[in-house]
Amino acid sequence: MTLRMQGKIVLVTGAGSSGPGWGNGKAAAVLYAREGARLFAVDYRLDAARETQGIIESEGGQCVAFQADVSKSDDVQRMAQACAEHYGGIDVLHNNVGIVETGGPVETSEESWNRVIAVNQTSVFLTCKHVIPYMLERKKGAIVNIGSVAGMRWVGFPYLAYSATKAALISMTSNIALQYAGDGIRANCVVPGMLNTPLIREPLKEAYGGDADSMISQRDRISPTGAMGDAWDTAYAALFLASDEARYVNGSTLVVDGGLSARCA
Repeated sequence: MTLRMQGKIVLVTGAGSSGPGWGNGKAAAVLYAREGARLFAVDYRLDAARETQGIIESEGGQCVAFQADVSKSDDVQRMAQACAEHYGGIDVLHNNVGIVETGGPVETSEESWNRVIAVNQTSVFLTCKHVIPYMLERKKGAIVNIGSVAGMRWVGFPYLAYSATKAALISMTSNIALQYAGDGIRANCVVPGMLNTPLIREPLKEAYGGDADSMISQRDRISPTGAMGDAWDTAYAALFLASDEARYVNGSTLVVDGGLSARCA
């Protein structure tokens, strides 16, 4: 490790994994800590955040686990305040929270649509609303939003609400980046493609015939590389964007998809 995040305070939402293995938020939190950051790991499920905390502390890092529903403003305000009070500020906000529900405009219920929008999109508005003031106090900060290639391309099955939220994140990122560029705050978006993480197992397998192993095989074949990426591919991209090495990278979309979005057919 090169300690690229030495001394930085990093708040990661969705820092727990949705199932066994390494999800994007869990991998990012652990990687930030390995690079010297002090972590504030937030998840809707406190036990998931504590699992991430346990890994970080077992490796000698510092981490606070915190429970919050980031689709609710009061929870997010409490989260930001707790992090700033515990560590003395917030240097990096890493927005990883996301849920997956499939279906097009006919199949998707209004309840499902509203739920996905609230969790995937409104949460980023709320975290930025409540965290940016702490960054303004320090005249610096980095925001990393985790999008999806589904926000840019058709991915093979109806994914309307999820795709809409991930497309919105790209636009939200550029808006935030330009508004606060003069205040020392950067915002960038990582756009992963096909990944083999716990998040895909249950929510997506029906779209591939109900067989998780078959789903993984099909998604491996879709990738130009012949295999999906994993959570660490997303985490390393986020690490670069959050680090001082990316001090002049702002409003960017970093695609991490093995070339999938460059394919025309």
